[in-house]
Amino acid sequence: MPRARSGKVTHKRHKKVLELTKGHRAARHKLYRIAHESMLHALDYSYRHRRERKGDFRKLWIARINAAARERGLTYNQFVAGLKKTNVEINRKMLAEMAVKDPAGFDTLAASIIESNSSRP
Repeated sequence: MPRARSGKVTHKRHKKVLELTKGHRAARHKLYRIAHESMLHALDYSYRHRRERKGDFRKLWIARINAAARERGLTYNQFVAGLKKTNVEINRKMLAEMAVKDPAGFDTLAASIIESNSSRP
């Protein structure tokens, strides 16, 4: 009985790894051993950064809301506290979008918060 060899399987696996590392520099996309390690790191980074991206966007939204609120005489803290007090439930993503694309709507929110703060005894 002839010896079983895994030429096809190995070739397919190597080809798959080299395809995944397309675009990597130097030997990282040409030589299987180095490409395999490069692929493992790349997949690890992409997994980790998918989670980090959520925090990055939250920071961006908060910065935009803060800038828009300060233009209207409020701090971010006062603005968010005022929204909670007036029972307005809009997430930060939508607030940031409003601040950039709909300043008039954001003005209305800010005015209602300032009004509710000034009407306190």
